Amino acid sequence: MQSDTATLSMLQQGNEEVFESVFKQHFNNLHAYAFTILKDAVSAEEVVQSLFLKLWEKKDVLTIQTSLKSYLYRATYNDCMNILKHLQVRQRHQDHVSYFHDRTSENASSRLQENELKNELQKAINLLPEKCRTIFQMSRFEELKYQEIADQLDISIKTVENQMGKALKILRHALADYLPLLVYCLLKLFLGQ
Repeated sequence: MQSDTATLSMLQQGNEEVFESVFKQHFNNLHAYAFTILKDAVSAEEVVQSLFLKLWEKKDVLTIQTSLKSYLYRATYNDCMNILKHLQVRQRHQDHVSYFHDRTSENASSRLQENELKNELQKAINLLPEKCRTIFQMSRFEELKYQEIADQLDISIKTVENQMGKALKILRHALADYLPLLVYCLLKLFLGQ
């Protein structure tokens, strides 16, 4: 402990030879210790160099209660833990940003797909014969029952059923290429996403 006291006293007086001696004596071991914590040689070297820089810059106000070696190891450990803590915060932030970026991209992509499907559906509906289109729109968009459609158009329920069957067959054929997208949109709708 006496040699630490003398070493610290000479450090506080600005003795560069003592500082260089402490640096040479401890640098490699502190670097290896920092590397075991950080798993990165460059970061470990930066931690140890920064520690020695602080040691030199604050030499005149330096108070060490333990041995110099213990102080250096504890300071190295603390600096490494700070770096790991900052890396965790940064990673959580990046994960958060990535999650929302992915969700935004996914939502934009989904909206484009849904708009494309709506456009194709509208085109296909417009291709239906007029009576067939009217019955289909009353059933699917106005949500009327077959009996209500029959009453409003003054036709039989059987005619409504036949026209709906014809409309669905035409639409299935016209939208065959969009079936996977349609299934995707329906799943999203039913799963509430």
